[in-house]
Amino acid sequence: MSMKEYKPIESLKNIPFGYTLSLISGKWKMVILYWLIEAQPIRYNELQRLIGTITYKTLSVQLKELENDGLIIRKEYPQIPPKVEYSLSEKGLSLYPVLESMCKWGEKNMPK
Repeated sequence: MSMKEYKPIESLKNIPFGYTLSLISGKWKMVILYWLIEAQPIRYNELQRLIGTITYKTLSVQLKELENDGLIIRKEYPQIPPKVEYSLSEKGLSLYPVLESMCKWGEKNMPK
C-alpha cells in the first residue's frame, strides 16, 4: 500500500489501535491491570502497596477511568469501615493476551 492510499484521520481513537491505546495508555493503567490479573479481587490499599510509588490521587483517577471504560468492576460493600474491591470485567480480562504478549516480548528482549 502506498502512502497515497492512506487518508489522514481526525483522531487516533478512530482506529482500532488508537482505541486500544486510549484505554491502556499512561504510566499506571497497565500496571493496575497487571496486578488485577495477578490478584483479583483486590482492595484499594493492597493495590496501592503492590504498585508502590503511585499516589492516592493518581490511583483513584486511574481506577475511575478504567471503571468508566468498562475494564474493571468496583464493588462496594455496605459496612463500616467501607470495603471496596476491584476486579477485571470481561472486557478487561480480554486484554490478558495483549499483556501476556508484552511480557513475553520483554522476557525475550530485556537486556541481561
